[in-house]
Amino acid sequence: MSDSSHAWLSDLAALRESEIPCVLITVVTAKGSTPREAGTKMVITGQQQFGTIGGGNLEFEAVAAARELLQNAAKNPELKNYPLGPALAQCCGGAVTVLLEPFFSAAKTLLVFGAGHVGKEVVKILDGVAVKIKWIDERAAEFPKDIPANAKKIVSATPVDILKECCSNSYILVITHSHDLDYTLVEAALEKNDFAYLGLIGSDTKRAKFEKRLKAAGIPEDRLERLVCPIGIDGITGKHPREIAISVAAELLQKNMTQGAAKK
Repeated sequence: MSDSSHAWLSDLAALRESEIPCVLITVVTAKGSTPREAGTKMVITGQQQFGTIGGGNLEFEAVAAARELLQNAAKNPELKNYPLGPALAQCCGGAVTVLLEPFFSAAKTLLVFGAGHVGKEVVKILDGVAVKIKWIDERAAEFPKDIPANAKKIVSATPVDILKECCSNSYILVITHSHDLDYTLVEAALEKNDFAYLGLIGSDTKRAKFEKRLKAAGIPEDRLERLVCPIGIDGITGKHPREIAISVAAELLQKNMTQGAAKK
């Protein structure tokens, strides 16, 4: 990151371009002795921070408040007042007001976990559809050479971390090569509970087994009801990967995944 006082502009622009939810923190007023002056800015995401408003308990509390906005998908900015001495035990002794401005992507994103046979067909069918696809797998060799323009290949040894970027405009499709990984992803998604759709490939039996484990893990019943499994529209019983993918793509369109799709 640049040392320029305006580095936050490029940091914010890059995050917005990547459609990663973030919060811009601005010191609005700084009275008395304070770590940084009014106008100082920093940007934070669920996992990263760019810049500083002076460190110490002030920054710790402001970042925590900003991440709470992200967790709650809050749309409105908030003002926070921090008397540094009494409340935060900082030796400065002044008072600071910070503005927290959350930014969320308006675009809809489909996260496809799994680059196996069904994953390949789903991404192929959705080529040209008005949705951004993040295609995630641990196995780089599984991805085809040619990726559709609306899809981004992500090779990750910890695919569950990608879920931290989800928001209410995120559609999640779990179709990996591993039942254990499927479960880990589903549990993490339901714990965060911030998505438009969560689909899991599998049968009614697989769903029942997953629900038993998820209940034992403390996932509430109302969240379990958000899980779609089996996936795909009714009436298509074929088991060929392309047949499954056509059925799943139709269901995603029914769920209003694109601006022009009909609501179900």
